[in-house]
Amino acid sequence: MLLLFSIHGAASADCQPGELFDHASAEHTDLSRLLEKAKAGNAEAQFRVGLAYDMGRGVPCDYAQAASWYRKAADRGHPGAQNNLGGLYVRGLGVEQNDTEAVRWYARAAAEGHQAAQNNLGYMYAQGRGVSQSDESAVLWYRKAADQGHAGGETNLAFMYSAGRGVPEDSKQAIKLYQKAAKGGFAPAEFNLGLLYFHGIAVPQNLPEAMQWFRKAAEHGSAEAQNQLGFVYSYGKGVKQDYAQAEEWYRLAAANGSSEAQHNLGVLMNLMSGTAGDSSAVATAAAPGTQAPIAITTEDDVAIGRLSLLGGKR
Repeated sequence: MLLLFSIHGAASADCQPGELFDHASAEHTDLSRLLEKAKAGNAEAQFRVGLAYDMGRGVPCDYAQAASWYRKAADRGHPGAQNNLGGLYVRGLGVEQNDTEAVRWYARAAAEGHQAAQNNLGYMYAQGRGVSQSDESAVLWYRKAADQGHAGGETNLAFMYSAGRGVPEDSKQAIKLYQKAAKGGFAPAEFNLGLLYFHGIAVPQNLPEAMQWFRKAAEHGSAEAQNQLGFVYSYGKGVKQDYAQAEEWYRLAAANGSSEAQHNLGVLMNLMSGTAGDSSAVATAAAPGTQAPIAITTEDDVAIGRLSLLGGKR
């Protein structure tokens, strides 16, 4: 299953464009006005200038500048800036990597009810990063985020119920939470539902249903789901075997950073060419409880909506 981490940003250090201003054509004018307000001490403007540098919108991407402006806004009590500054500390972008400092900023934002920060703080407790590991504390913060409708919090809480971590194992509750998050088109929840139906966990095995969820997750950008589709088409698991479809999905997943898909593509090429290749080389697909955490959207107050992978221990 997936544990979700709604840190701001992506796993790589590359800036990715996002929707920052209401009118893209007036971007530079808006940024100039924001800078004036930011320099005058307006916390919201400081946050948005930080976001501009973070995302490379209207200015060159500069994480050090992003951290500087986030800090100014965070010191003035802006929860979004506190959350995003915590994310920079987690990944060591623009600041020295420091999980303890990340937790400090996440905690400040979470105490103000910031959904993504609550989910992030839960993740840090679940992983024991910057704090003593505590599944009970992780569940507490995931629940706070989930109660506000945060899809990452819902999906993480579902994982905790399915694994019996910090709460009694409750597959029905896990399914309900996954379905709630999936209704909004949240790819990790869609993928996890696909896994449950594919393996027949907590629900009767239903391969066509699994395929529907895998496809939805894949179309919403999940490299894991794209790899899974490659696997099922490669071996005819619940669908007619189709090497061309398998290759297409593997290549897409590999382009989205899946090393597993890169390996599977090599195995597929050997199958298609009729060569055995390495006798130990077999395609791999997702199994319950094996997935790495992922990073989701940036600060929720601004519609950026980017998905990316972040490795970590379960």
